[in-house]
Amino acid sequence: MDVDAPPPSLPETPTGPQYKLRYSLSGHTMSISSLKFSPDGSKLASSGADKIIKLWDTYSGHVLRTLVGHTEGISDIAWSNDGEFLASASDDKTIRIWDMSVGTEVKTLLGHTNFVFCVCYNPTSNLLVSGGFDETVRVWDVARAKSLKVLPAHSDPVTSVSFNHDGTLIASCAMDGLIRIWDAESGQCLKTLVDDDNPICSHVRFSPNSKYVLASTQDSTIRLWNYQTSRCVKTYTGHTNRTYCIFACFKGKYVISGSEDNKVYIWDLQTRKVIQVLEGHRDVVLAVAAHPTKEMIASASMEKDLSIRLWSNES
Repeated sequence: MDVDAPPPSLPETPTGPQYKLRYSLSGHTMSISSLKFSPDGSKLASSGADKIIKLWDTYSGHVLRTLVGHTEGISDIAWSNDGEFLASASDDKTIRIWDMSVGTEVKTLLGHTNFVFCVCYNPTSNLLVSGGFDETVRVWDVARAKSLKVLPAHSDPVTSVSFNHDGTLIASCAMDGLIRIWDAESGQCLKTLVDDDNPICSHVRFSPNSKYVLASTQDSTIRLWNYQTSRCVKTYTGHTNRTYCIFACFKGKYVISGSEDNKVYIWDLQTRKVIQVLEGHRDVVLAVAAHPTKEMIASASMEKDLSIRLWSNES
């Protein structure tokens, strides 16, 4: 035997996540607009153009309850930090706060003069920020159901709002292509981020450490901005996004987004490479969400499909 012969090669271990379909859930009758895991990950909330919110058990896939009350379609939902309340933003121009222990509406926030498109709680959940087709960003005192601030934020409908991890900053983006960073307390605009081509910006969120913002634009690109220096530091491409406001999110060292080619894309945050594409939906994937602790993601699709898919990482 040749002692210098190389050892037999071992099969290559796949790098990156290996998400596989765990459940496919159905219950909505019109396009699903938003998905959010509860802070402890035990529940998944979904909203849609059918005016309802559904609450699912993450681990069994069973529907727990259906929340009814909005008179027009719902575009976005957000959990309070303790998981006790859910806020919903609707085309009926209201934001409604639901008590999740009993499934009833406890407050209605009135003030937007057009469709409310996006909503987000601050970390202590005493404030909400919302944005809408009236081109404003509004900050609400949740307990008093009162608008504290109306920011004349953009010159087009506001598509997304996000608080940073300590609640001191708000990010907003709009169809005018601008991303703005606001001081949450004073309401002052601290930064405006704009790309040369100025595509419609459809979703924005702070990175977990709040040093960056992740912005999805309708030129089929997701950009990671260092907002302190106003520089785009990474771009993620491969998916299709030219028409709809599609969510993107962080999951550990990955970036996840829906796509208009009916797929879910997963990128390596650092290398910007597409490392997995999830197939199975039969229509545009608008909503994605990442489980707070477990290796799970959820995705949901529009009219021709109407399924919510829960994927778990087998790697």
